[in-house]
Amino acid sequence: MYNDIFEAIKSYNNIVIARHVGVDPDAMASQIALKDSIKLTFPEKNVFAIGNGTVKFNFIGHLDKGVDFDQLNDILLIVTDTPDKKRVDMEELTHYEKSIKIDHHPFIEKFCTIEYINDKRSSASEIVYDLIKNTDLKINKEICEELFAGIVADTGRFLFNNTTNDTFNVVREMIENYKIDFTRVYNNLYKRPLSEVKFFGFLANNILTTNNSVGYIKVSNSDLLSYGVDSATPGNLINEFSNTEELLVWLTATEDVKNNFIRVSVRSRGPVINKTLELHSGGGHALASGAKLKTFEDVDLLIKDLDNLCKEYIESSDK
Repeated sequence: MYNDIFEAIKSYNNIVIARHVGVDPDAMASQIALKDSIKLTFPEKNVFAIGNGTVKFNFIGHLDKGVDFDQLNDILLIVTDTPDKKRVDMEELTHYEKSIKIDHHPFIEKFCTIEYINDKRSSASEIVYDLIKNTDLKINKEICEELFAGIVADTGRFLFNNTTNDTFNVVREMIENYKIDFTRVYNNLYKRPLSEVKFFGFLANNILTTNNSVGYIKVSNSDLLSYGVDSATPGNLINEFSNTEELLVWLTATEDVKNNFIRVSVRSRGPVINKTLELHSGGGHALASGAKLKTFEDVDLLIKDLDNLCKEYIESSDK
C-alpha cells in the first residue's frame, strides 16, 4: 500500500492535501508534513495544503490560500486524518483525477481511489511517518517536529490508550536520528494567551452535568466575543477536563456563526462514544469524537443519548 501511494505521488505534478474540518494539531501536522516531504523529494511539483486553519497552529506551518485550482489539470487529492467525505475541508477544490486517504480513524466509508487506514496507529501523523520511512520520500528535522506535534496532541502527551510501543519507537527515532527539539514543540503546543486561560475559567464555572455523569458546556458567540477567542478554542481546551472525577463523558458545544453550525467536541473516560456521534452526523474515535450540529436543540438530543449511553455503562460496570 505504501508503494501504491508513493507511485501515485510520483506520477502527479499537481497535488492537493486536505484534512477534516475543525482543524486540530494532528490533522494540520499530517497535512503539512506530507506536503513538506513531497516538496523535499520532488521540488518541481506543485503541492498545496488547503482548508481553514487557525493562528494557534501557525507554528506547524501555513496553508495555501488564493489558489485557482480551476487552472490546474491532473490533480491528485490526498486526504489525511478524515474517515468520511462530508468532513473533508476542501470547498475550494471541485475537481481531481485520483484520490488517496491516509487515516487512523475506524472505517466509516470509502471515498478515495486508494485508502490506507490503520486504526491501530496513534495518529495520522504516525502513519505519515511510516509512509515516509517505507518509501523514497525524504524527511528532515523540521518534518519530524511537525509530525511529533501531531503525535503528542493526539495521544494527549502519551497518556491516552492509543499510545503503543510503535508510537514510542517512532519518537525514539525522531530524537535519536533527527535531534528534534521536542521542548520547543511542547511549548508551542501548550502555551496559551491569557485570554484562553481566562476563558477556561469560564468553561469550568459553567459546566453542567446530567444524572449519569455527562458534562456539557454550551458556548454562544457572545461568550466567545467576551473573551476574545474563536470557535475552535472550546474544543482545544476540552482535554483539560480529563481528570475530573465526576465526569464519564464531557463535551463543548460552540456556536460557529461564520460557518452556521454548532461545533461539538466530545471526550470519554470509558463509554465508547463514536457510534453515538455517528447517529448525530459526527464520528471519530472510541473515546474522542465530534460533530457539526445545526442548533442547540440538536445538542440537547445528543446529550440525552450520551446520558443514556453512560447509564448503560454504569449499570454494566456495576454488574
